[in-house]
Amino acid sequence: MARLEEVKLFSGTNSRYLADKIADYYQQPLGDLSVHRFSDGEMQPVINESVRGCYVFFIQSTFAPSENIMELLLMMDAARRASASYITAVIPYFGYARQDRKDKPRVPISAKLIAEMLQAAGANRIMTMDLHADQIQGFFDIPVDHLKSEAIYIPYLQEQNLDDTIFASPDVGGVKRARTYAKHFEKNLVICDKYRKRANEVAGMTVIGDVDGADVILVDDLVDTAGTLCRAAEIILKKGAKSVRALCTHPVLSGKAYENIEKSPLTELLVTDTIPLKRESSKIKVLPTSKLFARAIRNTHEHRSISALFVEG
Repeated sequence: MARLEEVKLFSGTNSRYLADKIADYYQQPLGDLSVHRFSDGEMQPVINESVRGCYVFFIQSTFAPSENIMELLLMMDAARRASASYITAVIPYFGYARQDRKDKPRVPISAKLIAEMLQAAGANRIMTMDLHADQIQGFFDIPVDHLKSEAIYIPYLQEQNLDDTIFASPDVGGVKRARTYAKHFEKNLVICDKYRKRANEVAGMTVIGDVDGADVILVDDLVDTAGTLCRAAEIILKKGAKSVRALCTHPVLSGKAYENIEKSPLTELLVTDTIPLKRESSKIKVLPTSKLFARAIRNTHEHRSISALFVEG
């Protein structure tokens, strides 16, 4: 059997809260990396140990501000120039993923640009979770390990009482995601059909399907201002549902999101820790991703299957 290269784990500045937990599960301390900043804010990451010939994993979610993306690019460039054998960008939350197509004239396809920048900086592999659209994987010419939050949420939901549960998608684009849960638990699926006049503002919504007397779970990949989720919860309850809660992988939670959630009829909002919460809320419960990422990193290094992490049995 061929010798495995040494693994080095490093964290970006704003993802240290998660990288520490991943390193704990991996049973290896994070590598020594510092970021020097010039007086004008320009940054210079410095890897303070040898990475020559190593499998290097940089853990950094690219949520706002965009500095997180720049820092990740610079860290990878430093490792490439230091002769790292293989560089993986571990991006729990892949920012700019909502801009994956031209939906109006004269706009960028930002997700494609970010993909090209990551590859140009030296990434040999990308590891991420719940991309806004699966086809973003096609923007890369390198392997993409697309982890699924079902591996976290399904075991949690199996411990709950789901006798009268129906799963729902808050929009047509998320039907495939919600159907995964409905199929696994052998439950019905309903769809909320929405339309917008502008970004982050829902102009209208219709529920397709029967929710009378049911406990409804809304399924989405991210929650930003929470306008869609809260509007969906209100309409579903008006249609006769007993309760509504939601699960969303990435808690972007910008603007008045916390106020919207706390004032909404949502019983509970389940999120993961791909993005740190700005503040606590009695309605928001965070489930950890660190164990899943640690196992995926180990499987990558040992050339074992990643999809096996999501296979039942």
